[in-house]
Amino acid sequence: MTIGGITTNISTSNISNDIQVAMLKKSLDTVANTGSELTKMMEASVTPSIGQNIDISI
Repeated sequence: MTIGGITTNISTSNISNDIQVAMLKKSLDTVANTGSELTKMMEASVTPSIGQNIDISI
């Protein structure tokens, strides 16, 4: 294998690794957002009547 071929292979490998890392970061962001939303939904389900009624005295 020539030096040019080795350089091309290393460059291609580096680009592939960069893409994989970017995809992993995006996946982790998505999981974090989903977890946050799930937590909010679970908190709301514990006391579902909060905010549904307003008591007014005159």
